Amino acid sequence: MKNNLEVGCRIRKVREELRMSRNVFSENLDISESYLAQLELGNKSLGMNTLISLCEYTGYSADYFLFGENSHYELTKKVTRIVDRLPENDLNLAYEIVRSIKSHCSN
Repeated sequence: MKNNLEVGCRIRKVREELRMSRNVFSENLDISESYLAQLELGNKSLGMNTLISLCEYTGYSADYFLFGENSHYELTKKVTRIVDRLPENDLNLAYEIVRSIKSHCSN
């Protein structure tokens, strides 16, 4: 089914963005690796519990996985995930960069 393939491609894209293997990603979602593979290939439909787990774990909305629509909230979550993974000594630099961008955009 076309919709399953599109959903699967989005799941795979997010997994690869996070630089995670199917094994690690599926463990974090509490699903089997084979089920994840079937989802990504479009051979299985995405269940509600798995969709909820995907949204909670990745910060992407259900709209993104189901329809491919990005939202401001998703972009904010992506930035937050990046910042959360920075070493503590780099947080001040990240803050200064964001502050500089905000200042530049305000002018």
